[in-house]
Amino acid sequence: MVKIGSIVLDVPFLQAAIAGYSDIAMRGLARRFGCPLTFAGVMIDTSAAHPVIMRKLGFRPAPNEHPVGGQIVGTEPGNMIKAAHALVDAGYDLVDLNFACPAPKVLRRGRGGEMLTDPAGVIEIFRRVRDAVKCPVTMKLRVGYDESEASKEDFWRIVETVAGDNIDALIIHGRTVNQYYRGKADWQKIIEVKKRFPHITVFGSGDIFSPETILERLGQGIDGVAIARGAIGNPWIFASTRALLEGKPKPQHPSIEEQEDIMLNHFHEVETIHGKAKAIGYFRKFSCHYCKFHPEKKYVHTDLMAAKSSEQFLAAVKKWYHS
Repeated sequence: MVKIGSIVLDVPFLQAAIAGYSDIAMRGLARRFGCPLTFAGVMIDTSAAHPVIMRKLGFRPAPNEHPVGGQIVGTEPGNMIKAAHALVDAGYDLVDLNFACPAPKVLRRGRGGEMLTDPAGVIEIFRRVRDAVKCPVTMKLRVGYDESEASKEDFWRIVETVAGDNIDALIIHGRTVNQYYRGKADWQKIIEVKKRFPHITVFGSGDIFSPETILERLGQGIDGVAIARGAIGNPWIFASTRALLEGKPKPQHPSIEEQEDIMLNHFHEVETIHGKAKAIGYFRKFSCHYCKFHPEKKYVHTDLMAAKSSEQFLAAVKKWYHS
């Protein structure tokens, strides 16, 4: 079991917040396959605090998906407090503060990973949000903004301070912001955080694409693993990891019929949430990942990616799986 404040997970993994992906549909599949905690995609603080936006179906948690976390990104403590309150009011059970996002459009506005260059600002936001809400408050970090000594010092200043304040959990990606997703994640730095501050809960993230890798990382002394890109188009990773952790055999690769059923189920959920007009364009990014998951397929079917209507998409899926 892993504790994140008042939340107790029966297995040491979770589905991370993935911008543009981890909506209700993806989170629902994760829970169906045994994930104990999921996060919605990162929200800008001012958007999360906007009542019209938070009333929309795609921004609110479903009644049956608790516990579920909401993640916010911003630079101004007052706005982050308003956003945190809005998440709690919408039904989220946990607030995660994102100081890790490496997306250029986020960095240009001083948000996400750019905040790692302002440790005092990060600490102030954390303390004020923590004092403003009653739910667990966690923080997503990268291991630095870049490889400079100054950046390393800033990282450790943040970690040491929030650990001293007994943060409910840290979720740390093992790359610097400047690395984006290039190279390999440095898990030794994540492990070092846990060694220095054993009293706080530490989840690691980066290059997690198989149950075997998850078990390997857990064996290195951290509390849990946050699964991000490895869960896109592959909800089976949660069931397989849970089985291995329980000492059971790893489930067999899903049949063609099950793969087709899950992909279509996911698509229909996306249609419900986003509407038919937007569903095709939105789901294409998931289609790529579902296709990559199948070892017997070496390419992404052009019909699948070119579909412009639900009917064309459904026909392309059947052609993909049964060709």
